Amino acid sequence: MHCHGYGPCRPSDVRGAIRRAVAGRGRTTGGPYDEEALSDALLVASELTTNAILHGGGITDFDVDVVDGSAVRVSVSDRSDRLPVVSDPLDDQGRRRTGGRGWPIVCRLARDVRVSGLPSGGKRITAVVPVA
Repeated sequence: MHCHGYGPCRPSDVRGAIRRAVAGRGRTTGGPYDEEALSDALLVASELTTNAILHGGGITDFDVDVVDGSAVRVSVSDRSDRLPVVSDPLDDQGRRRTGGRGWPIVCRLARDVRVSGLPSGGKRITAVVPVA
């Protein structure tokens, strides 16, 4: 799925692509998927896309596919070369920060997470989340 020509990509676009990919997987393999695992995959997609919008200068591309009939691989590209970081939940004055929890969620729910630089600049983050 490319964002070019369709306006800005939104987290809902990526979540919809995951739902379609998992539903299609059920038809081809005949196996059921786990609703809770699908929720994990949708949450990972939401976090990756939200981070790209808030910290990466916007989503430039995304791909969703099913791996071995049992996992969803979601890749989100953005314009920033900065790597994701885990923020301290408290600021310098000891107040709780808003945000900063997305990357730990991705790392906890995904089986495999990779960050790679893109030749044209920016980065692509790929996460594989089991759904069966």
